[in-house]
Formats: sequence, C-alpha cells, structure tokens
Amino acid sequence: MRIRSVELRTLRLPLVSPFTTSFGTETERQALLVAVHATIPGADGRTTKATGWGECVAGSTPLYSSEYVGGALEVIQRFLVPRLFEAQQFDQLSAETAAETLSAVKGHRMAKAALEMALLDATLRARGESFAHYLGAVRDRVPAGVSVGIQDSIPQLLDTVASYLDAGYVRIKLKIKPGWDIEPVRSVRERFGDIPLQVDANAAYTLGDAAHLRRLDEFDLLLIEQPLAEDDLYQHARLAERMRTPMCLDESVVSAQAAAVAITLGAAAVINIKAGRVGGYLEARRIHDLARAHGIAVWCGGMIETGLGRGANAALAALPGFTLPGDISGSDRFYLQDVTEPFVIKDGHIAVPTGPGLGVEPIPEILDEFTVSRVAISSPR
Repeated sequence: MRIRSVELRTLRLPLVSPFTTSFGTETERQALLVAVHATIPGADGRTTKATGWGECVAGSTPLYSSEYVGGALEVIQRFLVPRLFEAQQFDQLSAETAAETLSAVKGHRMAKAALEMALLDATLRARGESFAHYLGAVRDRVPAGVSVGIQDSIPQLLDTVASYLDAGYVRIKLKIKPGWDIEPVRSVRERFGDIPLQVDANAAYTLGDAAHLRRLDEFDLLLIEQPLAEDDLYQHARLAERMRTPMCLDESVVSAQAAAVAITLGAAAVINIKAGRVGGYLEARRIHDLARAHGIAVWCGGMIETGLGRGANAALAALPGFTLPGDISGSDRFYLQDVTEPFVIKDGHIAVPTGPGLGVEPIPEILDEFTVSRVAISSPR
C-alpha cells in the first residue's frame, strides 16, 4: 500500500458527566484521531483509493500511562509517519508490517496502535472486508458492561448503578481506591443482589493492603483488576495466592510477551485487553490467542473511545476467547454527541459493525464541530 497523506485531528468532546478514578476526574475527552489516505493494491493488480481511521486512546495527561495526547501527536508527526513513508518507498508497507516498521521507536504503543488501526481500516475498506471478519469474530453482538467512576457518596453510587442496570447493562465495574472500596462494593451487592460485578483499582494499592483487599472475597466478584503497580507482576502473583477473587491485569500487560510472563508467574487469572495499550489490534489478537491457549479468560477494556474505537473494540470482543463482558458501552454512556452514528444497547448487547473496515466513520460536520487542531502530512514525492 502507499500512503498519500496522513491527517491528525485533535478533538475536545464534553462528557455527559464527570468520570472519577484514582487518577483524578475528567470532564471532557481530548481525542486524537488519525486519517490515512492511501492507495491499496488489489489481487487483480488494480488499485483502490481508501481512507482509514484510527483513534489514539492516550489521555490528556500522562496518568494512566506515560503517553498523553500532546506527546502522541508529536511522536506521530516527527518519528512514526516518516518511517511509514520510508517503508513504502521499498514497497514494504502494509497494515501487518506496520508494527515492525515502527519498532525502532521505543514505546509509544498508543500512538503506534492508532496508525496501525487506520492502515487496517483503509486496507479492509478497499477489500470490502469487515474488521470483525478480519480479526476472526464469531459473534454479531457483544454484551455491554459499564465502568462506574468513584462517586461523591454511596447513595449517589447506588442511583448511578441503578440507572445503568435500567439502561440494560449486563455487568457493572466499580472503580475503587483506598477509602472507597469495601463499603461501596458491599452496598451495591446488598442493593442489587447477584449481578455480575467487578472492581478496578488502577494500581492504587500495595501488597501491604492484602488483608484489607481479601475482604472483597465475600462479595463474589468476577475479578479484581490491577490492584498493584503496573510493573510488579511478582507481587500480583503473591496477592493472587492470598485472595479468592480472580486476579485481573490491565496496565501490566503491554504486549503478548508481558502476558506470557504474567501467566507463567500466576499473576493473572484474567486479562483486560486494550488494543491501544498493547500497540494495536493485531497484538491484542495475539494476546487473546495466547490466553485462550492457556485457559485464561479475557475481556475488552475501554478508554472512553469515540464510535471509531468503540466499533473496533466490539469487533475484537467478538473473538471466541472473550468470555467476560467488556467495557463496550453505548455512546450515550460518555457522549451527548458521538463523532459517528451512536452505538446503542439492545437487549444488553452492542451490535458488531459489519460494513467494510471499521464499519463506521465520522460524521463530517460533527467531526469539524469538535476539532480544535488539524495537521496534514503529505507523502514525499
């Protein structure tokens, strides 16, 4: 394939309500979208022009990970796109080779994932093949779970959970942190009974909190997600030995290699797969395949994506190894106005897009309304 140009758009999207985790409170999403305008060769020797879209899931600040939107924007412009242009001069560029082409640049997985996603989208649109079919999806819809941020009070938490259950969500995830853990979980369990329930600590605890965290075992949770530091697989394994609640890793799993180490150590009974965090949907599929081969459950996490990332996540979550509901919510969970046609919950599920490529694309006037900066990079002649 040959890239004609790359367009980078930064958007500011107001959230329906503030979203609070142990990292802080967000009131808007600063989104970085990538459009790759490319020419795709076909099997018959003919070429097709197509535009592919990618979404960088980095936050506006480097709190969840070291990546953030401003840094991703710079590294894509200065280092990643030039390497793609260089590779295509030797006819060595494709969506499948993008990760290797960009591997000399250390880290920046979220930025790389956005480019790979856009290259895949363009390629598949030209072929008339859906993202879901390409990845190996076996379902046409996926169960919708929702992540509930830290609330100001337990009554407010209960009202929020009730509203999501009424909206049809089939699984509730509660964000927790020291001082907001046992009683909120107890209150939700007592109020709503045997609903599928899990918690996410975003690395807010240490192994010294093991006795306290063991109190969560009484609530029959699906899992506890990333209670300890992202770089400490050993202590996650030790904590897993002390708890009955299944241990799930999120931030710790940045690649298939990291997943293999975590599984070997016994640090993960469950893995939350986020394509952006691991460098792209192809690496996410490798982690899925690895986990499935070892009997490890996986589910698809969310990063407050627009409809572009949401559609790609739905396709990923339709693979056979995704046996737990993911954070694939309706568009209205976060946005009054999504940049694509909204994703809507029906019977507790989100439909997997079936059109070519991602199966969704931005609505031009909505995209323009929320764009705050735009950069175009043309291929050198």
